[in-house]
Parts: sequence; C-alpha cells; structure tokens
Amino acid sequence: MTIKNTVILCIAFIGLFSCKEVDPNNQIDEGNIENNIYKSNEIGWEIEIPKGWDLITMEETDAFQDKGEDLLQTMVEDDIDMSQLRNLLAFKKNAFNMFQSSSEPFEIEYEGEWKENNKALKELLEDAFAQEGIKIKASDISTEIIDGLEFMVYTFTIYSPDDKVILTQIMYSIWINGFDFGVNINYNDNNYKNEMLTAFRNSRFKKEKL
Repeated sequence: MTIKNTVILCIAFIGLFSCKEVDPNNQIDEGNIENNIYKSNEIGWEIEIPKGWDLITMEETDAFQDKGEDLLQTMVEDDIDMSQLRNLLAFKKNAFNMFQSSSEPFEIEYEGEWKENNKALKELLEDAFAQEGIKIKASDISTEIIDGLEFMVYTFTIYSPDDKVILTQIMYSIWINGFDFGVNINYNDNNYKNEMLTAFRNSRFKKEKL
C-alpha cells in the first residue's frame, strides 16, 4: 500500500509553528515559487499562495512526518517507505488552518488500482484516529472538478471529548502524470477555509502533462 504524505500529515495535525523569514524554494522538494506563485513541473500544477499566509518549513514538515510515520508503522505489516515522497507547497495561518500538498510516483498495474489504494488509505486514516482515541466523523468519498480534472474528495471532522468541533480536514487526491497527488486542507475557521479552497480551486493544470 502506498502511504501518502497527506495521510502522514493528517495524523499529526497539531504542532507549534515558528514565525521566521524563510527561503520559499528551500521549503519544497519539487517545483519553484516566484512572485507568490508555486509551479510544479512534474504535476503541471500552478497555484497562487493567498496573501498573508506563511509557508510551512521543511523542519515543521519533517516533525509531522516522523510522528505520523511512527503511528502508521504500528498499523501496517510492511515497512513504510517514504523515500519517494515529494513535499510540495504547504502554507498556514496557524496550527489549525493549513494547506499541504504532496506527490509520490504511482505506477498503475491494473485498472482501478489507484482508486482502491485511496479508499484503503481513507480506512487506514479512520483507524489511526480511532487508535489515538480521537473522535471523528468521516464523509463518503465524492468527486470535484478543478480546472477540468476530477479529484477524489473526502472530509474528516474531528471532535473534542465534549463533542465540540476541533478541526475539519478536506482531502483531495488524483492520479496525474504518473503521480499520486494529494492536497490536505485543515481548518477551524470558515474564512480561512474559503481562502484555501478558493486558491486551490483556481489552480491551473497543464493538460499536455496528463
């Protein structure tokens, strides 16, 4: 089973963030950021970063990955191989409102394999939350069209012990240009949610790359 970076980051969603000047192009594994616009050559993806949002640093991403990987390793028999994961654009307002994206090479060996894998990952994520004693409500899997491409979408709502909503996570996935591409949007503020969704829904994809 392919373990996507979005899943790793979802599990370790609460952290402390630093506020410092960073070189934006040192915070991504692939692509480049110029004039507040991120472009991925492998995915053929272009997105404008909303004004007033801070990039998530590689140090922060590594800390998330270490925590999430340790938890997932207790839940699967095979070793988790994250060597081919690409950390793409990630930005935040605070610990509860953040946008994360990643890609990983995914070679399809039979029809329907990618969708099967993503459904299994959703179930794995639900099990991970349960193992941590986190109360959630998971949506059904749906689809959304962005710049002519059909993304698989599902949502997790995370609750406190007294049934108050702590956080909502929206996960987008697509197989594109030989990669499993995922976007994770975390929010507890609808205004921030709308800023992130607007930015992502205004993405552009180079169709000749697909």
